[in-house]
Parts: sequence; structure tokens; C-alpha cells
Amino acid sequence: MRRLQEAYAEGLIPHEVLDEHLHQVLSAKTRSELASALVALPEEQPGSTATIAAAGGRIKRRGAWRVPRVLKVESAYGRVRLDLSRAVIEHPIVDIELQLGTGGARITVPRDAVVDVEGLSTGWKDLRYKIPRQPRPGGPTIRISGVMGYGRLKIRHALR
Repeated sequence: MRRLQEAYAEGLIPHEVLDEHLHQVLSAKTRSELASALVALPEEQPGSTATIAAAGGRIKRRGAWRVPRVLKVESAYGRVRLDLSRAVIEHPIVDIELQLGTGGARITVPRDAVVDVEGLSTGWKDLRYKIPRQPRPGGPTIRISGVMGYGRLKIRHALR
């Protein structure tokens, strides 16, 4: 289902094809039936995943850096600062997978971004994210998932 939704979001298949293939996927009883629903989709891009890892210390990205389709961030003891407000975001959907032990994380997203934190599990502290009152359409969807150990995740939208 994820591959079909991403292909639709990237404009690779029309709405009618999405509906038809989602029905095939949901009603598939064998692997071959499932494969036939996905055979027409383009292959996933292998170079669209990057990992940033540090045992201790800070992880920091800001400015005009290129954001991959899937960004994995792993840190045992440090703080994480990701600023996507001026980053080059080429994909309509960006997945950020956090695997953090201790130390907090702060993510600044573009003003028009839609943030999804359904896949995130927080341990010790809660998540701080305030949804904008007047969201702007047309921005990327930032899906944040993974595990936060003893730190807090703060998400905010850029002011400009």
C-alpha cells in the first residue's frame, strides 16, 4: 500500500490506477496476486536512503542540504538538530526514522509542510508539536517515526 501511495503522490500513476491497485492489494490472497498489483510500478530508488549516526555528540544539519527520501538518524547520547526550512526537498513525502537513546531532538520543517508523527514512540518525555492554525497547502509531507528514549522531540514550522 505504501508503494502505491508514494507512486501516486509522486505523480507516477493516476487516481483511477491507484484505486484499482489498492483494491487488488487489499484483496490479494497469495504473493503472486500481490506482485501483479505492483508489477507496473517503477522500482524504488536505492539511493534515496541516507543514515546519519553518532554514538555521542551532536548531529546537526541546516542550510541548503539535500534531504533524501528516507533519512535514518541514530544517536546514543547526543542531541539532534535538523533544520529543513532551507533544505532541498525533492520528494513529496520524506520519512525521518529516529533511533535515539538519550538526548533530545529538534526538527524545524518548512512552513507549508504537513507533519505526521503517528509512527513515533516516545519513552521518557512527550512530543512537543503545535499544528499551525492556518496550514498552507502544497508543501511536503514529513513522516517522523522511530523511537525516542530519554529525550524530548520538538517539532516546529519555520517562520518564513
